[in-house]
Amino acid sequence: MDDVQKNKQAMLELKKWVVVGATPSQEKFGFKIYRTLQEHHYQVFGVNPRYKELEGESLYPDLSSLPEKPECVSVVVPPKVTMDLLDEVHQEGIQYVWFQPGTYDAEVLKKAQELDLKLVYNDCILVTLGH
Repeated sequence: MDDVQKNKQAMLELKKWVVVGATPSQEKFGFKIYRTLQEHHYQVFGVNPRYKELEGESLYPDLSSLPEKPECVSVVVPPKVTMDLLDEVHQEGIQYVWFQPGTYDAEVLKKAQELDLKLVYNDCILVTLGH
């Protein structure tokens, strides 16, 4: 089993997640991933500076605003935004990051590895959880 597979197994056992890019727009992946994690009994926080809430649940402008530290970050934003997010993930002491397809590029992966983060990429949490 390679590192990505080991990381994936570890992440699926963690119960406190944050979806960066959570959105109240039901057709977008930020909404679908947020809801799917909840349906699978994960505690989920949402980060999106453009919105205050998702169906009555608070969304937060950044990781440092969360009421609790998440164990895992699900990234649903473009690579340029992801690049800046990595510094925040590192500062908050979060180890596990799941990059949804389209959220990373070679530069993002290089930086994440330099920060010694545990990564999953080339994989979709919706597919993994059976949605």
